[in-house]
Amino acid sequence: MNLKQELEPDVLSHRAAAIGDSITLKIGALAKQMKAEGENVINFSQGEPDSDTPESIKAAGIKAIQQGKTKYTAASGIPELKQAIIAKLKRDQELDYQEDNILVSCGAKQSIYNAHMALLNPGDEVIIPAPYWVSYPDQVVLAGGVPVIAETSMENNFKLTPKQLQKAISKKSKVLILCTPSNPTGMMYSRDELEALAEVIEQKKLIVYSDEIYEKLVYGHIKHVSIAQISRELQKRTVIINGVSKAYSMTGWRIGYMAADSNIIRAACRIQAQSTSNPTTSSQWASIYALNEAEREVHRMTAALDKRRQYMVTALNAIPGIQCLMPDGAFYVFADIQAFLDKQSVSGRLVDSASFCQNLLQESNVATVPGSSFGTEGYIRLSYSTTMRDIKVGMERIKEWLNGLN
Repeated sequence: MNLKQELEPDVLSHRAAAIGDSITLKIGALAKQMKAEGENVINFSQGEPDSDTPESIKAAGIKAIQQGKTKYTAASGIPELKQAIIAKLKRDQELDYQEDNILVSCGAKQSIYNAHMALLNPGDEVIIPAPYWVSYPDQVVLAGGVPVIAETSMENNFKLTPKQLQKAISKKSKVLILCTPSNPTGMMYSRDELEALAEVIEQKKLIVYSDEIYEKLVYGHIKHVSIAQISRELQKRTVIINGVSKAYSMTGWRIGYMAADSNIIRAACRIQAQSTSNPTTSSQWASIYALNEAEREVHRMTAALDKRRQYMVTALNAIPGIQCLMPDGAFYVFADIQAFLDKQSVSGRLVDSASFCQNLLQESNVATVPGSSFGTEGYIRLSYSTTMRDIKVGMERIKEWLNGLN
């Protein structure tokens, strides 16, 4: 049999054809391939902390394996981890939950997907502020829903306003997705901003997915607020999405969770039980240690990221034509490069953010992600989750490359 022969295109499902590949993963893979081939690539495309998982957390996972904690668990996660999550939500957000309000999954991405599958019927609309995390719209489509994109602007710090939310709502609207701190912008909603949105949400009886995966990576005196904290009614209507990937540098351990009304959790658990079953057992035990004991590691990582954040934003804004807001959290900046579109580089004309990023990578060995991937053209996302040396070299390469455009 010739394995290079492909089946007919119509063999694939319509849902598979309706979604695209992740551009962030593609660019990251290309950057790694170039590095493997000996190229000196500065990678600003990565969506994970550059530091290793702390040794104490790794030791907790190793101990669990040595103790024989390697078998199936309940599909929704072990009680001990649920209790650690409940304690974290009480400690950090002053929110009260029980075990039947918690579902542990194979990463926050699966938690969001489970929520879609549990809540969306064909044709239900999900309001997604742009710029958005790349997987939101495609996951909605996979679940049979309809993504409704609400454009935000730099003038409003890329945050959804009540007026914009009202405009996006129709009779079919069911869910609003909020990501705070945001991927890709790093911006974060204040309590006042959430309260203003809450009036519309309660009036229209929307469900809110509050993606809080970056909530511990915040800077200065800013404090993360969950929309579930605004009122008891909002807590009932909110599905909190979180996990250990970003704050504890545990991306490969694949542990995320949702906290929500028990009816939503039961439905999502049935779906998970028929798809992946339980999340990895040893990773669950390591996550208990992370949530209960590893806050010092979070502070250490945040302090390092803060220095890189300030350097990168200052360096970008020093380049004529680039505008970049100072992010509140996460480890990304979202830079306006519209002044350079329609200019010419060695590889061709910069017609959009995708060609900008492609030509920059090919000609200067700097990997960034186009804003079009996040639903906002004319911008690029850069991650400062890398070394200060790489940031300094990368900023100089970008400046030199831009100066050479015609």
